[in-house]
Order: sequence, then C-alpha cells, then structure tokens
Amino acid sequence: MLMLQQDPSQPRVSRRWLFLFAALLLGISPAAFAVTGDIDLTTSVIGFFAVAVFVLAYALVMAEEKIHMRKSKPVLVAAGIIWGLIGWVYVQNGMSETSEHAFRVTLLEFTELMLFLLVAMTYINAMEERRVFDALRSWMLRKGFSYRQLFWLTGGLAFVLSPIADNLTTALLMCAVITKVAEGDKRFINLACINVVVAANAGGAFSPFGDITTLMVWQAGMVAFQEFFVLFLPSLVNFLIPAVIMSAFIKDEKPSSVYEDVWLKRGARRIIALFLLTITTAVLCHTLLHLPPVLGMMTGLGYLQFFGYYLRRTLPQSLERKRERYSRRGDNKKLEQLGGVVPFDVFNRVARAEWDTLLFFYGVVMCVGGLGFMGYLGLLSEALYTGWDATWANIVLGVVSAVVDNIPVMFAVLTMQPEMSHGHWLLITLTAGVGGSLLSIGSAAGVAVMGQARGAYTFMGHLRWAPVIFLGYIASILVHLWLNADSFTVFN
Repeated sequence: MLMLQQDPSQPRVSRRWLFLFAALLLGISPAAFAVTGDIDLTTSVIGFFAVAVFVLAYALVMAEEKIHMRKSKPVLVAAGIIWGLIGWVYVQNGMSETSEHAFRVTLLEFTELMLFLLVAMTYINAMEERRVFDALRSWMLRKGFSYRQLFWLTGGLAFVLSPIADNLTTALLMCAVITKVAEGDKRFINLACINVVVAANAGGAFSPFGDITTLMVWQAGMVAFQEFFVLFLPSLVNFLIPAVIMSAFIKDEKPSSVYEDVWLKRGARRIIALFLLTITTAVLCHTLLHLPPVLGMMTGLGYLQFFGYYLRRTLPQSLERKRERYSRRGDNKKLEQLGGVVPFDVFNRVARAEWDTLLFFYGVVMCVGGLGFMGYLGLLSEALYTGWDATWANIVLGVVSAVVDNIPVMFAVLTMQPEMSHGHWLLITLTAGVGGSLLSIGSAAGVAVMGQARGAYTFMGHLRWAPVIFLGYIASILVHLWLNADSFTVFN
C-alpha cells in the first residue's frame, strides 16, 4: 500500500481524490514495491507510458534516413521523460534519494563509455588530419586491390585487431579506411561497413578487452581470462558466413579513385605509436591495477596533448628545414604545400568527434537504465530464465541486445546471477557480443560507424542483410554447442 503524506487539516474528499489520482498513475497492485523496497512500475500506467516513449524514440532513430533527423534528438528527450517520471513517482513517495542514486549510477556508466569513445575518436581524427588514412588509401590503390580484396582485407583486419583494440575503435579505424578508398561508392561502403561491424563484434567476443560485455563477464568472475578463447572458432564462423555471402555481391573491379602521391604530415607515425601506447595503458590499468580502462584512455589523451604541444613548439624550425631541403631539390610542389601547413591542435580534434553518436549513447544508456530501474529488464530476464531453458534464453537475449543494447542486457543477467552452467555463461557472452551485429544500432561499433559513414552506411542498408548476418549468428551458436559441449555440465 502506498503511504501518501497529507495535512490532517485538509478536507477528507481531497485526500480521496489524491489517492485515486496516484492509483491511476502508479497502477497499484500487490507488487507495488519490490523486495528491496523500490517501487515496481512494470504494471503501472507510468511504466507503460515510459516503454511507449522509448519505442517511439527508437522508431524515430530507425527512420533517420527518411526523416533526416539526427538520432540523438529523440533518445535525449525520451531519457528526460523517463527519468522525469521516475523522479516524480519517487518524490511523491519520499524516496527521492533512491532515484537520484540510480540516476547517478547510470550516468557513471555512460560517462566511462563516453570518455573512452571520445579519446578513441580524437585519435582517429588526429590520424586523419595527419593524412594516415589518405596514405593507406594511396597504398591500397598503388597495390591494385580490387573491391573484393578490400572487402576481405578490412574485414579480416577488423576481426584480428578488435580483440586488442576493442570492437569500437577497430570499427572506426577500418571505416575511415573504407570511406577513403571507395569514396563516393555508397553501395560498396555499405557492404564493407556491415562486414567490418560484424567482424569487429565477432573478434571482440572472444577477448576480455574486445567488448564492454566481455569485460563485465570477466570482472564478475564468471569466465576466466584464458577461457574466453574457446569462443574463437564460434566467433570466426560468425564473421565468415555473412562475409562469404556478401562478397559474392561485390563487383570484382578496382576503385575508380584517382591515384595520388600522399605524404604523411609530421608526427603521423608517432601519433599511431601513441595510440597503441594508449591502448596498452588502458589494458594495463585494468589487468594490473584493476581500474576501469577509461583511466588509461584518458591518460593516453594526455600523451597526445603533450605531443601536440611539441609539434606546435617545433613547427617553425621544421618548416625552415623542409624549405631548405625542397629548395635544393627544386621541388616546387612540396614548397607550395608547406604554405598551407597549420599548427596541430588537439582540441580541434576533440571538437571533430562524432558528438551526435556520443549524445545518442547518452540517450540510449539513460533510457534503458531508467526502464531497468522501473523493473523491466529484471522482469524480462527472470521470465526468460524461469520459464525457458537457459540455452534458448541466452539465444533470445542475444537477439534482444540488437535492439536494447548488450550492456544493460548483460548487466541484468549478471545482477540476477541465474543458476547456469559454465557453457551457458560462455554462450551469453557470445550471443550478447555478436547479437548486436543484427542491426546497425545494436552495437557500439555499428552506431559509431553509422555516424562516421553517414549517408553511405545506414540503418536500412544494414537491415537488408540482417537475414545473412542471422545465419552467422545461428551457426556460431551451433559451433559453440558442439565444440564446448562438456562445459554445459559444469556449474560455477
């Protein structure tokens, strides 16, 4: 029963109307409060309205290509509405500290993700400004790779690099290469980006550092570090099956881009080295210090700032040396290019980050966090693991993660801690990691690439190949069930 505070001096009829109004909004039931004392809104009018707001927001996100409205707008408003409703309910019941704490915890989860993304995007933009990707594109063109070879090269690199550099950073890097090499060819860019997203998510599923969900499972102690690698073959199958099918639809001809002689700007190679050092720092922060990887990433941003300071301070001397060298050679073209050199500025690189993507992440994390606080994620997980077999529950949750996002889904499962075998914990790690590939908005890699290759890689463009990706999803599960059958009899 809800205890409503009322001044005894007020008329009795006012108290009755207030009670009826609260009952209408909250949908009073015997389960109005959860066991922990938090209000359960899953059967209330407010809860249903919050779900409807989230569904409407996601519908607008999916229609971004048609209505030309940035995807961050609807989820930002939806997040505000959902948490506003939660705040109103908890204030009315004298529990405002509970809702405030829940909001801050959810915001902290987003903040770690945002800062990680921000550093990765800054490094990507810095390398682009130093013409690293232009040089890589020029190298690929000089090598004479065909579209089909480029498709396999970028996909293969994404699969190999994502276990180390994480699926998001790897996808951004390969997307930058694709858009440079096949500039203007939207059909190829779309297919190649789909391949990269699938490959990056698959590669990230068999490494604790490849995805946020694998980090969560590792930190929770459900799967040991070395045990993730038994998912290598299932992950490889997840990548190869859709890649083989999609490659058959790629024309076997060379890009029509104009060959050009690209020279790297000063400090380009050292920025690449700093990026690798940043990733190493993030890994060491987690493995040795047991601190969030974002600490290492932010430290890496400091590396880049110091190096940017060095580049600015030494720019005049560097330009003078190059002028003398090019003058002796009589290289007028490079002398002319020196006139357009501008100092390197880290904060210009930060400003060029994909802020629409970062704000979209804020909206999604806060929306899902709010719905989870209302009880919907726990309700879903409990219904699946209580009413279904754990194998089917984990398979379905992998598909759900393509719509809801794998982080809150995995968080809900880890919070519930259902009694599952070791093989089932590996299965949910696999499905949550690769299930997001089914939709472009289903993973951090897909959302980031959609922002980077705006107009070429789209939600609908990815959706058309969802059945092919689903084949890889099912095949990877079957391979895991076959290869690791013994682990399904071992309970943690």
